[in-house]
Amino acid sequence: MSDLTEKKEKAEQIVRQHADMIYRIALQNLKNPDDASDIFQEVCLSLLTNNAPLFDDVHIKHWLIRVTINKCKNLRKSVWNTRTEPLKPDFSVAKEEDLSALELIFSLPINYRNVMYLYYFEQYTVPEISEILKKSKNTVNSQLQRARKKLREILEDGDSL
Repeated sequence: MSDLTEKKEKAEQIVRQHADMIYRIALQNLKNPDDASDIFQEVCLSLLTNNAPLFDDVHIKHWLIRVTINKCKNLRKSVWNTRTEPLKPDFSVAKEEDLSALELIFSLPINYRNVMYLYYFEQYTVPEISEILKKSKNTVNSQLQRARKKLREILEDGDSL
């Protein structure tokens, strides 16, 4: 079996294993299912075309999260997205019990959204999030604390989306 065929098969296995995570991260970053699907495809292409760490499960998951977040940032910075407004967010992929929590997280600034999502929904620890996002542990802790404070204020004020 050729090296290219082996790489393709391994990439397909990785995509099947982590597809939901990639899509959810893209969706919570972009709040648009169509854009999230586009980012999912771009991440899959990056997996095939770049030198991703294909044989190390821990590193590949971190790499996928990092690439997904970076591609979302690039899309948000694009000229098209800076001049358009989304019609409405779609939370149809979330479990029923996660809807209200996701809606609250979507009300946060993007840097808080990512750490909250990775901590509570993907179950990463602060050191792991720090490694994935390439931020210090203190920064991640601060962002988690500020996000919790902001969510508490939203809940106490009774503000809704």
